[in-house]
Amino acid sequence: MPLGYAFMQRGLLASLVVGIVCAIIGCYVVLRGMAFLGDALAHAVLPGVAVAYLWRVNLLVGALVAAVAVALGIGLFSRGGRLREDTAIGILFAAALALGVALMSTIKTYSTDLTHILFGNVLGVSESDLLLTAGLGLAVLAIVLLLYKELLLVFFDPVLAATTGLPVDVLRSLLLILLALTIVVSLQTVGAGLVAALLVTPAATAQLLTRRLPSMMLLAAGIGAFSALAGLYLSFYVDVASGAAVVLVCTLVFLVAFLFAPGRGLAWERLGRRPQGGSKRWTTEH
Repeated sequence: MPLGYAFMQRGLLASLVVGIVCAIIGCYVVLRGMAFLGDALAHAVLPGVAVAYLWRVNLLVGALVAAVAVALGIGLFSRGGRLREDTAIGILFAAALALGVALMSTIKTYSTDLTHILFGNVLGVSESDLLLTAGLGLAVLAIVLLLYKELLLVFFDPVLAATTGLPVDVLRSLLLILLALTIVVSLQTVGAGLVAALLVTPAATAQLLTRRLPSMMLLAAGIGAFSALAGLYLSFYVDVASGAAVVLVCTLVFLVAFLFAPGRGLAWERLGRRPQGGSKRWTTEH
């Protein structure tokens, strides 16, 4: 049995944390059209990883520092309308990626030692990695739960949020930091190259199945957890990369929902029925 091995037990726990946290934060990413931001922050961790490797410290710590720094930089550059957010993302994404490549090119063994950061290696999760992953994941979920209403108002009605006295810029920066933390949590499991898929796909799947944010978050978390678990078992038995297996399972679930989602799936249109939920407005109510 796979779970008879300690490395599989650690991998399972890490995968479940990643699947749930990515899915919940991914709901904000999908509904606000921030997929490019998630991908940019995922690649922005590279300079931090390279510096951590050179200084012989935990790679996830270096990734965390770099991701948070870039997230704060995006918030700073786009604050007050000085730059569009996507422009700030493009500038810092390119700069961080270039710096990461430059630093990695000075490390002769980076192709073998840092590969798992790019593509994930959940079966190689150590106890310290698991503790860091679980700690960051729980912190992200706790903040989302505590500030649910505030984040909801800021990102879906910023004008009303400003008139009620909420610190809009601070909360926007906070969400960027939460996204950065989520990406760092996911590095060991799916890697920087695939983390954007785990942020977007479960949330997009849930969006096909519900029109309410709370139920979307719950559905996305369930889909993310299932994909992580099934992908882990698939990688063990088929001997493929764990991160790729998780993303492929997640994509398969999305395709099933895309085809057969009640009232909204493509199959319903082929049967000559119009999507019943197409005209319903999105709601954030419970």
